[in-house]
Amino acid sequence: MSSEFFERHQPVLERALAAAADRGYWSPFAESPSPRNYGETANEDGRAAFEALRGKPFPLELSGADGTVGGEQSPYGFGLDITYPRVPPAVLVQSAARAFESWRRAGPRTWVGVSLEILARLNRRSFEIAHAVQHTTGQGFMMAFQAGGPHAQDRGLEAVTYAWQEMSRIPDVALWEKPQGKNDPIKMEKRFTVVPRGTALVIGCSTFPTWNGYPGLFASLATGNVVIVKPHPGAILPLAITVQVAREVLAETGFDPNVVQLAAHAAGDDTAQQLAQDPSVKIIDFTGSSANGNWLEQNARQAQVYTEKAGVNQIIIDSAEDLKGVVRNLAFSLALYSGQMCTAPQNIYVPRDGIKTAEGHVSFDDVAAALGTAVSKLCADPAKAVELTGAIQNEGIVQRIEQARALGLPVVVDSQSLTHPQFENARVHTPLVLRTDASNPDISKEWFGPIAFVVATDSTAHSIELARNSVIQHGALSFGAYTTNDEVAAQIQDAAEMSGVALSLNLTGGVFVNQTAAFSDFHGTGANPAANAALSDSAFVSNRFRVVQTRRHV
Repeated sequence: MSSEFFERHQPVLERALAAAADRGYWSPFAESPSPRNYGETANEDGRAAFEALRGKPFPLELSGADGTVGGEQSPYGFGLDITYPRVPPAVLVQSAARAFESWRRAGPRTWVGVSLEILARLNRRSFEIAHAVQHTTGQGFMMAFQAGGPHAQDRGLEAVTYAWQEMSRIPDVALWEKPQGKNDPIKMEKRFTVVPRGTALVIGCSTFPTWNGYPGLFASLATGNVVIVKPHPGAILPLAITVQVAREVLAETGFDPNVVQLAAHAAGDDTAQQLAQDPSVKIIDFTGSSANGNWLEQNARQAQVYTEKAGVNQIIIDSAEDLKGVVRNLAFSLALYSGQMCTAPQNIYVPRDGIKTAEGHVSFDDVAAALGTAVSKLCADPAKAVELTGAIQNEGIVQRIEQARALGLPVVVDSQSLTHPQFENARVHTPLVLRTDASNPDISKEWFGPIAFVVATDSTAHSIELARNSVIQHGALSFGAYTTNDEVAAQIQDAAEMSGVALSLNLTGGVFVNQTAAFSDFHGTGANPAANAALSDSAFVSNRFRVVQTRRHV
């Protein structure tokens, strides 16, 4: 059946290979939750499936389970009360090693075919996953559906595509013939086998468990590795559903379902550290804080470690044809999921002498005020605003808003608590935007959440210097700029390339600096401290396997 899976999904794989090469728009998974795409009852069926999971043990059998763990709290104000089997780290590793024996021999067509079938089945459960993502991360439902479902599946498929591209370049067998002058040539048959590294560990995050988790999961699975999925304790359910689907497909194809396992654990224990330092774990994918990412890079020496960590994302405003369009776009970027995105902008640099616009010169104060007005208008209607802001994932982010207020800086627009029309206990806060000077050391660190600074600089040249140095020192996953001057645009692009960060220029329409599209945008570059890999490219997959050859005379 695994070969049938490859043949069934081969047209999609071939289209994905073409999309990765031309980098235009393409997605096999519909991002609109329209009944035309998923069926008339899909939304209600997904909601019912989510509700049916609440208040009981999650239906997942794992070898060697010892007790249960749980405790997820919806940021919308209620407990999920779901428990998951807990398997000791050593048992997870042992089970993975046993499953690896048959899985590694299956070969690339099987690995890729199984991966593609898992993704197809996940897509059919997108509504259920959307509710799971919404009520663990706090994302608004539309974002939870898109980012947690089809867009995450796109990123998983992208990783599978690069994996197949790299593995398919290696022939199974070659005839080697070396001329020997008057003597008979030397002839050899050489066989090449793709050999996976072994056990891979995916360490999930609390804000985008599937979008950030699927690239590593599917890159490792499609290259023949077995995978232990360790969710964040606050966002287990989306990845538990993912593991459940993967194990169903594996079992149907006759493989040990322990090729993919769930490592659910209680908050504060050392499961991640135990797994990360186990000699059998050869690959680690991590999304989270710089402290934890740096620890993995320094201590998990036996593994190939891929990390996405914290960064300070920046915007430069030099000049603008349409200032209202600029601030509307930035306001949306600041409010989207309450800034709880690794790509959300934080520092907005504006020359203290103001900027040029189509309407004439605009002072620094007026630029800041225009941004504040745009944020206020965007969040004025709570019923509409909550769909954009979502809810705050954890109480620590609320405390960070208070810490930012306590800096005593002038307030451009204050953060407000909003009442959610459906969930009265939801933790909803609008963006806090403060004014400060470029000399303020507080802007050099990440303020994760709905917190931003409008920063007065000496000039646009100063803004460019600040942005470039910040990326080099502290890292960034996004960088945006607004200018009507082609020479300035070239200088900004040069700074982005030198510091290794993706640049968005003059976004005023329906695309925002904190959004990226699979098969077109590379998420992260791996060229600055915020991440050591890009999602996705050849480098993200090619080191997850090796090639072992066997040669003989013929």
